[in-house]
Amino acid sequence: MRTAVKGAGAARKAHGVDATGKSRNLARLKRIEGQLRGIQKMVEEDRYCTDILTQISAAHEALRSVGRELMKNHLKHCATAALKGTEAQAEAMHEELLELMYKHAR
Repeated sequence: MRTAVKGAGAARKAHGVDATGKSRNLARLKRIEGQLRGIQKMVEEDRYCTDILTQISAAHEALRSVGRELMKNHLKHCATAALKGTEAQAEAMHEELLELMYKHAR
């Protein structure tokens, strides 16, 4: 049984956000937003199911790509800072990383 990570979901700030990466991720998310609006329009217009599913797959992969970039930043900055901190901070980060792996391995 997995336990909830302390502070998960709370408005916490990242350590060492890469401005270039942040800008790229925001641009990607805006494109994904456009993709989702396009999918919504396809559904409204009763477009062919496989065409809609193809677009859903593309949007899903685009979101996974943003997630991978965020994970790289998290490991490089947030996790590294916690692991260099106190034993309690390191243990909390260990639990957080395990929880992330469980969530994203589905």
